[in-house]
Order: sequence, then C-alpha cells, then structure tokens
Amino acid sequence: MTHLDTLIQKINTLEGVRFGSILVENIPFFPELRKACEANYCGNYGRNWKCPPHVGEINQLIAQAKTYQTALIFQKIYPLEDSFDFEGMMTAGADFRNILHEIGQTATSLFKDCLVLGAGGCNHCQTCAILEEQPCRFPNISYASLEAYGIQVSTTAELCGMKYINGVNTVTYFGGILFNPSQSES
Repeated sequence: MTHLDTLIQKINTLEGVRFGSILVENIPFFPELRKACEANYCGNYGRNWKCPPHVGEINQLIAQAKTYQTALIFQKIYPLEDSFDFEGMMTAGADFRNILHEIGQTATSLFKDCLVLGAGGCNHCQTCAILEEQPCRFPNISYASLEAYGIQVSTTAELCGMKYINGVNTVTYFGGILFNPSQSES
C-alpha cells in the first residue's frame, strides 16, 4: 500500500468528508486573491502567523505550491438552521479544523515534504502568538488557507468534481494536501 493509499484510507474514515485530486499545474492560482485578505473582511490580516502578510509574499507562496505535483482537495458540507446561523458556521468551522488537523497529521507523517492548507486562517490558539510578538507556538500543526496561497477554491473544487456551493442552509469548508507522488511509495 502506498502512502497515498494510506492517506485516502484515513480520509475515508472521516464522516462526510469528500475528496478529489488534481495536478497542481491545473490549479488556478490568482495573486489577486490577496486583495481580499488586505481588505481584512475576516479581521485576521496582520493578526495571525498563517494569514497575510505574515504567511509570506503571495508570489513566493504560489511558487512554493507549484513545487508539488499533486493535490488532494477535500471538503465537508455542514447543514445550517438558516443562512444567518452564525453559531452553526462557527461550530462547523471548529469541526473542520479538527478534520484538517487529523488529515494534516496523517499526511505529514507519511510524506517527508507536503503542504497542508485549510479554510481561513489558523485558529489553533485562542490568541495568536503574533499579537504577543512571539513566534508561532505550534508551527508543525498550524496551517494557512488555500486562498492565502492564491488558490481559487471554487474553480479548483469544480475541477476535482466537487461543488463549492452546496445548497441553501449549508456551509462548505475545504482543505488540501499538496505532495509529490514519488514520495507515496512504501
């Protein structure tokens, strides 16, 4: 069994998680996505080690991502009471962070070099160490977002056979593992 098979087996044990694969060369990267981060809609710009600008310069992050050949993109769709169910979105986000952590830890234990990306900025700590002018407390288990690396998630999801929007009263979170298949042989 290859390391990739083991990773897929892990993903398949997680209830409701779907995945698809894509060659990294086919992923649509858009440096312009950084402008949404700079507008600080989420409130994390400059306040999180795994968010811009601290996560790195966008063209360097895109170049780093392009050093990998393959990506497994995964998603989980969560039901909401209604489109204003903020508490449901936060609960879903916390659950997805746990899923991302499980998949990320499995991937990093299998591949000597892979890139784990999630949804939104890292929320591992209640207060990011950057606000205390300290280094990241958990650099091996904190992950940047797909968008921080310039990945157009909606199009990438479609290319992987998944929907980005999954109906009214739902929220969908995405993550990804970028790796080189040559590392997947046991």
